[in-house]
Order: sequence, then structure tokens, then C-alpha cells
Amino acid sequence: MLDDQLEPVASRVTMGDGVYLQLRNALITGRFDPGQALTISALASSFRTSHMPVREALRRLAAENALEVASNGSAKVPQVSVERLDDIYRARTVLEGLAAELAAAHVDKGGLAALEAIVAEHEATYASGNVYDMLLKNRDFHFAIYRASGSEVLVQLIDTLWLRHGPYMRMLSSEISPRPGSGLQEPLSQHHRAIVEALRKRDGAAARDAMVADIGATQGLLRQLCMAVESSR
Repeated sequence: MLDDQLEPVASRVTMGDGVYLQLRNALITGRFDPGQALTISALASSFRTSHMPVREALRRLAAENALEVASNGSAKVPQVSVERLDDIYRARTVLEGLAAELAAAHVDKGGLAALEAIVAEHEATYASGNVYDMLLKNRDFHFAIYRASGSEVLVQLIDTLWLRHGPYMRMLSSEISPRPGSGLQEPLSQHHRAIVEALRKRDGAAARDAMVADIGATQGLLRQLCMAVESSR
């Protein structure tokens, strides 16, 4: 299961950093199931490394609250819950809304054109049925805006929240995958276009409100999925 998600580490980065970055990206894009165990031996085999760089990567990810590490060094993806979801989204709403508001004062024509291109690519990937590419384009869209805010601190904090949001991304991809053409992507597209339009008008308040609406729409869907999971435990 892991072999089709992870690749041998390139020589241009240190072994430890390569393992960490690949695992981090896999977590942030929802490649692992909530509660899934990640053993050092299995990961080392997938990465074709010794145990040491894997163990260090797991420790780093645990320090970012992306994983739960047991005393034997093995790790587990956190379980999902409505309480944890709401906690993450409370922080996301504040930080990402502020980043969008700040971006309205800084984004230029080139940045707006890039955002429009990402929106189009995002819609095209969903139409093609490639859910993971769609979610990656969604992340590209959001972080292009957050980087345009000019706040390095905000970008770092938001990135950490998205990492902790990984198990919920897995739930989202599992919900969308069996239902191509269902229209589930329409609210996302509408919110994205509203954000771009607010940025074009340099209306910081409207950009913040559109971003908060976008985040809230996803939270609403995930709350339903979390409640279903909790009721089945």
C-alpha cells in the first residue's frame, strides 16, 4: 500500500529531510487513512533507507502534531473527530481569512492571472475524475493567496494547520471519489471565483468573507462525515 505512494529519496537532499518531506506531503494531501499505523520497517522498505532517517522523520512529524508516536517508535495517523475538526477550522478561519484580506492589498495582475489559471485547472481535474490532483490544485490556489499576503508567519502557521488537517482530506477524497459529476465541486468553484473577484477589486473584507465561506463549506461536509464515523465506533 505504501509502495505506490512513496519514492526512493533523491540524492540531492539529505536522507532524513527527503523522508520527512515526502511523508509530510503524503499526510497533508490525505494519502493515509485516519488511524492508519505507519511502521518504521515498512516505511524504510518503501523509501529504501535504513530505519534511522524514518525514525527521525516520524519524530519531527509528531512534534508538529501530524502523527502520534508510540513508545516503540511506530506511528499512527490521528483519528478524526468533530471536536478536533472544529478546533482546526476555528484557527483556519481566523488565519486564512486574515491572509486573504492582506493579499488583496498586495496581489498584482500576474498573481491574479495565476489564480485564475489554477481555478480553471482545479475544475478541469475534477471533471476528469482525478480527485487527488483536484485537491492538490485546491491547495495550490489557497497557498498562492496566502503567500501573496506578504506574511511569512501566517503562511507557516496555516501550513501547520493544513498538515494536521490531513486525515480529514483523506475523508474528503474518499467521499468525492465515488461521486464524479455529482456537483460536489460546485461550491468550491463558486467560492474560489468569489475570492479572485474580491482580490481583483482589492476589497480585503470581501476577500476575507469569501475565504471564510469557502472554508466553512468544507467544514460543513466534513462534520457530517465525522459524525458518521463517530457514531459507528
